[in-house]
Amino acid sequence: MRATAWSTALSAAMLVALAASAPSAAEAPRPRTMQEVLDASKPSDWRPLDPAHTLYMDLAAGRVVIELAPAFAPLHAANIETLARAHYWDGLAILRVQDDFVAQWGDPEAEHADKRRPLGEARATLPPEFTRTAAGLPFTRLPDGDVYAPEVGFSDGFPAARDPRSGEAWLAHCYSMVGAGRDNDVQSGPGTELYAVIGQAPRQLDRNIAVVGRVVQGMELLAALPRGGGALGFYEQPRQRVPILRVRLAADVPAPQRTNLEVLRTDTATFAALVESRRNRRDDWYKVPAGRIGLCNVPIPVRAAPSR
Repeated sequence: MRATAWSTALSAAMLVALAASAPSAAEAPRPRTMQEVLDASKPSDWRPLDPAHTLYMDLAAGRVVIELAPAFAPLHAANIETLARAHYWDGLAILRVQDDFVAQWGDPEAEHADKRRPLGEARATLPPEFTRTAAGLPFTRLPDGDVYAPEVGFSDGFPAARDPRSGEAWLAHCYSMVGAGRDNDVQSGPGTELYAVIGQAPRQLDRNIAVVGRVVQGMELLAALPRGGGALGFYEQPRQRVPILRVRLAADVPAPQRTNLEVLRTDTATFAALVESRRNRRDDWYKVPAGRIGLCNVPIPVRAAPSR
């Protein structure tokens, strides 16, 4: 037998042997669900919220926990923290709930110079902070494309986008993200008026407004509020507004009164497995795995921090 014929025969024999030893489709291990991925996670896959950059907004119905993003909007985060320490939002209200868009809170008298709440040591104007440089920014890129940005992924738990050509990165308007409302002037949004996305991701807002963080717990308290009947979802009557009891930095709240949470890190093998479990869902209900996923469809799990 010539060498080429021998090689062909050997290759064929190896393929037959491999096929015989390989598990059948019925025997192949079932891909893990997201819950199974989380159940197998290690303590090091999770990170605690930083109390110095976490807000508690207490409503009559419960607490909304907001993680700020000083890596993307440092001046806004610092201003918001200054306002929280001064108890700026205590007694103010949720003013606007627009269906499939945002819930927004702030000072109902902000338009009236003689009635508006004083800012104390907080700044009245800030630079835009719509984007930041991508250099040095941790970034876990998603494998699929995006309509609004050349690349999308996650940075320290926040949905983000970046453009390698311009060297810029920014936070994305996914569900539960928090931004600083502004007027036409790009320096008119110092963080006194904040909103949370309660509807389908309005990504057209990306790079047009400072995104300052995200709600990590309590979204149901905002998303289920009655919709405002006025223009842009503003409440038309003061009695319709939802009062804010208080807003505090977690660091300023006594330890027994804190909501101790931890967030799944987005720079781990566990997170990569979670993304894959959502891109190709193969649990019993799904018959056709999508094979891809959008940025705002990737969940970032949050759980109560275990007792130490």
